[in-house]
Amino acid sequence: MQIGVIMGGVSSEKEISLMTGKEIIDNLDKSKYEVLPVPIDTKFQLTDRAKCLEFAFIALHGSFGEDGKVQAILDSLGVPYSGSGVLSSALCMDKDLSKKIFIAENIKTPKWVLIKKLNKVDYSKIEEIGYPLIIKPNSEGSSIGISIVNNKYELEETLNKALKYDDILVEKFIKGQEITCCMLDGKVLPIIAINYKTDFFDYRSKYDAEKSEEVIVELDDYLKNEVEKISLKCWESFNLKVYCRIDMIVKDDNVYVLEINTLPGMTKNSLLPKSAKAYGLKFNELLDKIIEISLRESKN
Repeated sequence: MQIGVIMGGVSSEKEISLMTGKEIIDNLDKSKYEVLPVPIDTKFQLTDRAKCLEFAFIALHGSFGEDGKVQAILDSLGVPYSGSGVLSSALCMDKDLSKKIFIAENIKTPKWVLIKKLNKVDYSKIEEIGYPLIIKPNSEGSSIGISIVNNKYELEETLNKALKYDDILVEKFIKGQEITCCMLDGKVLPIIAINYKTDFFDYRSKYDAEKSEEVIVELDDYLKNEVEKISLKCWESFNLKVYCRIDMIVKDDNVYVLEINTLPGMTKNSLLPKSAKAYGLKFNELLDKIIEISLRESKN
């Protein structure tokens, strides 16, 4: 089978996508697949480069990758691909919409305000949430552009910088244990705890092994059941397919969902391969599973 690994893209996460793509290419079983790198630098290249593929392994991150647009193009070409479909991808990429769905489904998530323009900031709503606050782009991953602020002065200064990325989510910063729950075919894999060496799991921490420590964690029975129950509820509520990663914060036995990543990173420091390894799947076996499940889902 001919597998095209789509990588690069147009988002601020292009370099991470290239790292992910290279690791996928290096670890795909060449005795099973004819592996083709499919680098793209513009949105217009995808149609020509993907139309003859038997399967597309999406190694893109950020906009035009995780937001459903690439998935829509591949659907129109009749090319099966890895991961969730158009709507699920688009909803999970938009943190504000995701959080509205969390609330509708009675899933705890930190309080937040969405800011689109600097001159339309309602500081009274933000003050109600209370400091410290975490400032993050509404539609970027890899913790790009994220800051923590402790007062109005820092908030104004950070918003000026952060709005260059995207609309901005101003969210209550909950200081607790960050965990991530990876899922494969609707099954919860071993849970990973992230121990910070910085204030939070920032961009450098995600791709520099010395900046954070990620370990498989055994939660007590109550918390483990809660995390698994919430993960499954997210899977069903967003109609997720194949695989995902759900980021959470645990504080005082309360589990808060931060976001869902429909195309988790696949570098050597990425969380999904670590979780899968603890489950008993080597990296190449994980890739096989993703392809197998994706092909099955494409026929449904």
